[in-house]
Amino acid sequence: MLKRLLSSSAAAAIFLAACATPPATHADLDGVSKAPPALLEVAFYDGDFVDIQQFDTPGGVSVWLVTEPSIPIVSVQMAWRGGSIADPDGLEGLGQAVVYGMNEGAGDLDSLGFQTAMEDLNMSFGCSNGSEWTSCSATMLSDNAAASMALVASALTAPRFDQGPFERFVREQEVSLRTRETSAGYLAWRAQSQALYPGHPFAREVSPESLAALTPDLARAHKDALMTKDRLIVTAVGAISPEELAVLIDAAIAGLPETGEVPAAAPVKLPEVAATEPVVVSLPQPQSLVRFIGPAMDRSNPDFFPAFVLNYTFGGGGFESRLVKTLRVEKGLTYGVSSSIDPNPSFTVWSGGGQTKNESAGEFITGIRDEMQKFIEGGVTEAELSDAKAYLIGSYPLGFDSNAKIAGNIMSIRQDDLGIDYFDRRNALIEAVTLEDVNRVAATYLAPERFSFFVVGEPEGLGPVE
Repeated sequence: MLKRLLSSSAAAAIFLAACATPPATHADLDGVSKAPPALLEVAFYDGDFVDIQQFDTPGGVSVWLVTEPSIPIVSVQMAWRGGSIADPDGLEGLGQAVVYGMNEGAGDLDSLGFQTAMEDLNMSFGCSNGSEWTSCSATMLSDNAAASMALVASALTAPRFDQGPFERFVREQEVSLRTRETSAGYLAWRAQSQALYPGHPFAREVSPESLAALTPDLARAHKDALMTKDRLIVTAVGAISPEELAVLIDAAIAGLPETGEVPAAAPVKLPEVAATEPVVVSLPQPQSLVRFIGPAMDRSNPDFFPAFVLNYTFGGGGFESRLVKTLRVEKGLTYGVSSSIDPNPSFTVWSGGGQTKNESAGEFITGIRDEMQKFIEGGVTEAELSDAKAYLIGSYPLGFDSNAKIAGNIMSIRQDDLGIDYFDRRNALIEAVTLEDVNRVAATYLAPERFSFFVVGEPEGLGPVE
């Protein structure tokens, strides 16, 4: 249930004046952190799994906080919707350049000075650029939270993007462009995107031309487009109160642009009936990488949790999955094969794969399709269903054994808009899955003709290489 708590304090003007310029030293920001915040309204969710406090900072940032006083560490996650799909045409890789430079110097600290400051504070800070989100995370000692967040503030509002680190980024990307041409995983992804969703933003690649067009000035401007106050969401876990955290967050983002817009991508729609022959990419190597992918569902679909449970038995349960039992243990075709469901509303897919000898690639693909057909014809047993539920429920707490993991998991449910009570509902939703549910979903979604296959290597018996 949600409970309301109002904590009174000094006027918002006093707080905002104190935070107008992000402090540059421990002493400066420590002074700000002790100033009373403006009126703060906190909503408490008293969960069975975790207690979460929701509030908006006086500066308007939405925060979910788990206060954990027993561990003197604070982990903060920040995210803005808008990732690599927001890179302008012809400037693919620009978002990666932004996040690369976020801890490579800020304010009056060059790259070495910034790294030294983090080491002196015993903290970490870094950013990442996914397809749809740009994120930054920081972990620090609670005693050093003020000084650590001052360093974060300088990175967010005054990153340097000096020529030296930027040129290093470009060199590393140039190496990546060369090595990806011999990466079976990358080549499989490229073949998949070109065959199934060509021209979609998710299919875009960094090219030598786009990389050569990037500049530090473009990175600075793109950072301001990605990281704005109005699109920021924050999660945090640690020995800190809402009032203390609100001051630090608002001080850290005081210099960010107020608003901004980034493009959103339309959802990828995979074909309901796939090509009958696998797409083959030639790569001289002794093994073939086999990948398969088909349409799935997002978490709002009532079929999601039955499919999630089913996937454990199909290919997500390691040695307990049928793919491993059949293709590795019984037939000796591979060291590993697996499957997973991605419920991202923009890219709902059921995918998987593994590696096998070139000469057994055809048998390997046939084996995967045969296992799919067995689920359609015979379904899952009661014992398999029970084992899948026991593992998926029993292993869940292992993802919450550190402040950083908890903050990351809370951020995930925020990004996916799952609701603050998701942690408490999740296991009950798994437990409610019936054998009838699982077998109905298997018959609907695991039909072999729904899955496209991609093979990278020198496979035998698959017809001409495309």
